[in-house]
Amino acid sequence: MRLTLIRHPQPEVAPGVCYGRTDLAVAAHHLEQAVAALLPVLPAGVPLFSSPLQRCAALALRLTPAPVFDARLVEMDFGSWEMHAWDSIARASVDAWAADLANYRPGGGESVLQMAERVATFYADLQRQLAGDGAAEAIVVCHAGTMRLLAARHAGLAPLAMALQAAGAPHQLPYGQTLVLPHRDGDEGNRHAPVPRDTV
Repeated sequence: MRLTLIRHPQPEVAPGVCYGRTDLAVAAHHLEQAVAALLPVLPAGVPLFSSPLQRCAALALRLTPAPVFDARLVEMDFGSWEMHAWDSIARASVDAWAADLANYRPGGGESVLQMAERVATFYADLQRQLAGDGAAEAIVVCHAGTMRLLAARHAGLAPLAMALQAAGAPHQLPYGQTLVLPHRDGDEGNRHAPVPRDTV
């Protein structure tokens, strides 16, 4: 299966704030810029799935009349860290997360492993649905964390390895960027490199 992943446009939040799954709006000009850049390059007639958070949903609804919203695509829940500046979070808490990237629950929210498990179930269900529909391609509008986990799953990694890979390095996925995960020819061991493309 071939997936075109799209990161949502820039949400209305100050720089340096941890916002995770907080449901933030997108400024109209950022949304219009993303729509204008994406519509000419996205494959036509392909099913589109989206996180239900409004920064993704607003874009999805502009790209197709009938997106499928799935809560398993939302960004990680950072619990009490949500909407706090990263610089204001206790250093000891950040160090504790760094010491156990997969299992630590930032702010008492969700661990990266928990997120990886739900993303893996979405991926498996999507594979089955596309196969049942005779389709081989989908578009997914989601979040940077979700994109990294989907890319790791597409490479054949299990949830724990997905979590460690996704959490192990800072992401480089600008707002509005697409990440294309090519067909894998049904080979679980076939690891294609994702192809990122800036769109906004």
